[in-house]
Amino acid sequence: MPKLRIVPLGGLGEIGKNMMVYEYGDDIIIVDAGIMFPENDMLGIDYIIPDFQYLKDKTHKVRGIIITHGHEDHIGAVRHVLEEINAPVYATPLTLGFIEGKLARDGNLDTAQLVTINAGDTFQVGPFKIEFAHVSHSIPDCVALGIETPEGLIVHTGDYKFDHTPVDGWPTDYAKLAEWSSRGVLAMLGDSTNADKKGWTPSERVIDDAFDKVFRDAPGRIIVASFASLVSRMQQAAEAARRYGRKMAFAGTSMRENAKIAIRLGYLDLDETLMIPIEEALKLKPNKVVLMATGTQGEPSSIVGRLSVGTNRAFDIKEGDTVVLSSHPIPGNEEMVSRTINRLFQRGANVIYDPIAPVHVSGHAAQEEMKLMLHLVKPKYLIPVHGELRHLRQHACLAEELGIPRANIAVVENGRVIEFEKGKMKLAERVPGGYVFVDGTRVGEVSSAVVREREQLSRDGVVFVNLVVSHKDRRLMEEPEIITRGFIHAEDSESAEMLSRARQHITDRVASANGDLRSGLETSLASYLHQQTRRRPMVFVVVNEV
Repeated sequence: MPKLRIVPLGGLGEIGKNMMVYEYGDDIIIVDAGIMFPENDMLGIDYIIPDFQYLKDKTHKVRGIIITHGHEDHIGAVRHVLEEINAPVYATPLTLGFIEGKLARDGNLDTAQLVTINAGDTFQVGPFKIEFAHVSHSIPDCVALGIETPEGLIVHTGDYKFDHTPVDGWPTDYAKLAEWSSRGVLAMLGDSTNADKKGWTPSERVIDDAFDKVFRDAPGRIIVASFASLVSRMQQAAEAARRYGRKMAFAGTSMRENAKIAIRLGYLDLDETLMIPIEEALKLKPNKVVLMATGTQGEPSSIVGRLSVGTNRAFDIKEGDTVVLSSHPIPGNEEMVSRTINRLFQRGANVIYDPIAPVHVSGHAAQEEMKLMLHLVKPKYLIPVHGELRHLRQHACLAEELGIPRANIAVVENGRVIEFEKGKMKLAERVPGGYVFVDGTRVGEVSSAVVREREQLSRDGVVFVNLVVSHKDRRLMEEPEIITRGFIHAEDSESAEMLSRARQHITDRVASANGDLRSGLETSLASYLHQQTRRRPMVFVVVNEV
């Protein structure tokens, strides 16, 4: 008899790259396929996608890819998955619109099977009967999933909050959550992102007052930075711009394309007289302009990231500009965001950010909302998802407070398989669930070892040694050449003296060398340099025999 297997490949033990696999016999569905921002020590990495090698020999079993909403941490890896797995993608209209835009840019749209499912609809994928229920989040068209399996009903909440006054006027479908509960819910996979935040997450509407004050007081241009998919923030910025007689323009390809998609599908209501091209906006008086741009996480390649260091090509920061960072830093990005804010101030901008003013609220449920979700759904088992381990454990503690037995809660990280058989849950084997680095056009070719080497190079630098030795007796024919980068400055007198001693060290070792001269000298010189400087540069020796 087949078992229901739930395999987390991303989003458990981390913020981002959400990806969950549901497997029953010879049938598999995938829920979400997102990316994650690199951490500070992941030098040169553009983004990270889930390691889905578990599916490589099971691609013929995948019946569908179901997407809960259009944020990058849920759709960013879809194109990479579709390159390996030929399966239809099911999503709501706005989410599918964003996915279409991504696939079109990469030239993969023609082969993709994209299926539009509206909130409230039910559809069958293999043995899985799936229902979409609308939930409020920081993007329209977000859904929770009711997945009817042969083992029972599974509720996958996706990202949610209980916002009674959402910007799009479409609150969470409480009735459907309660209806699922009345049918009996075997297990709930619940968003844990804000499990350590007490109380309730404020409504998106609280931003209106903060935006109104910023727009009323700003003497020059206003640059609103948000995620490119944050449609509700686009709407709020547009309404404030209209009230204060400003024109609005989008800076950056992703922001412009997402706005066009949202307008075309009816999720963004923008007056044509309000919107102008960026080129025209830059010619207007500063107090008549609002620009929307990406870069709330301090990403160096984003518009705001480039503005902070003066490398943006289209326009630069001017004295009197007001920059509104309408987001919270993703865990791990706090340092980059703070550095960006400081640089913007240095360049003459006034920066408005939370907690200076309530210009952003989270899209995720806080503790009281998470308790309400558990009361509404009444699952027998709980699997906390979407969060670092501390968030997952806090979610588990909340569930225990509400009476769910500890034995019925599975706090697991990526790769730990959970099985359900005859209504009972148990933990099974581990499968790969780590990081796959995307570096330019290379996917998975850069390993953790390469990233560690980059970190060492950035921290301690590199030393190159070029030797010319006799082929006959391996005697030095020339003085050793030493080249350093990022280690010491050779023109400094103290450093020059140290390098002179290093040359003597090399000469002595060459004279007494046995065996492999290159590797022996690399080890010996690295040890010597550490004794002299307490630093560990990477050492490379090239031996030329003549």
